[in-house]
Amino acid sequence: MTKTDAQPGQGDGSASRLIDARIEELGDWRGEMLARVRGLIRQADPEVVEEWKWRGVPVWSHAGIICTGETYKQVVKLTFAKGASLDDPTALFNASLEGNTRRAIDIREGERIYEAALKALIRAAVTLNTRRK
Repeated sequence: MTKTDAQPGQGDGSASRLIDARIEELGDWRGEMLARVRGLIRQADPEVVEEWKWRGVPVWSHAGIICTGETYKQVVKLTFAKGASLDDPTALFNASLEGNTRRAIDIREGERIYEAALKALIRAAVTLNTRRK
């Protein structure tokens, strides 16, 4: 399933196609990493909805936002909308730690992803979202 919050000039492309285009447009380690985490999110939650919001931010949702996938010069940032409410036993969260709601994972070039822990965090976020609905 996909959903698009189309902005003027984005045409009528689906969110998934827009995310595909962003990955291709990056053309470097950030695109590879965004594609990798996207795959892990889809594995963790096959019912995830891909969205395109806020003028070009990939968003993954299930009964609410799970996380966003922002790309910056030095990091790929996964921001979990309700991250402060999630248990993080493997300490994946390494950014936005001071807030009361969000938590983020900054992934730098060359860093490896603890795949099992990320999938568990995705599933926990889905559980939190579905319990609140």
